[in-house]
Amino acid sequence: MTGIIHEDENPFQDPEEGRDPVRRFRGRLAAPVTVVTAGLEGERAGLTVSSLVVSEGDPSRVHFLVAPTAEVYDLLGRSGRFVVHILDVSQRQIAELFAARRPAPGGPFASVAFTDSAWGPVLDEVPDRAYCSYVTGVEEGYSILVSADIDRVELADLTDPLVYFRGRYRTLS
Repeated sequence: MTGIIHEDENPFQDPEEGRDPVRRFRGRLAAPVTVVTAGLEGERAGLTVSSLVVSEGDPSRVHFLVAPTAEVYDLLGRSGRFVVHILDVSQRQIAELFAARRPAPGGPFASVAFTDSAWGPVLDEVPDRAYCSYVTGVEEGYSILVSADIDRVELADLTDPLVYFRGRYRTLS
């Protein structure tokens, strides 16, 4: 694969003794790979997110961490809605596009099929998704903890999800 930053050869990575131990601890927690998308009046933003949990209840909610400077955070805050897509192993390229780990001339939406919805762009190739309404964003450390009500869920037969573990995309098998 040309054009991606090779995880084994990252020239910008700090030597192991200089890395944040909390970040290294977090990296040892296997996490789902999702893409959060938001849109408003022709504007679109998306971001690969692995710091995500779902709480069941009435209402059920999704919670995730995002940088306060992330374009998707600004847009989901202004629109009040967004979509969370769960990726499978065949969709690694989508994860890399929205994580800015793969070149995307014209932005990531120029490289994927999507359909605009009332909640923002829906990635056509990713059938497991939740449509969410923004509730709050709370500063937590260097991040914003976004909480949102889950309005609607669409599910397919996801059997091999893409997982993020120790700085790399992985599979469960």
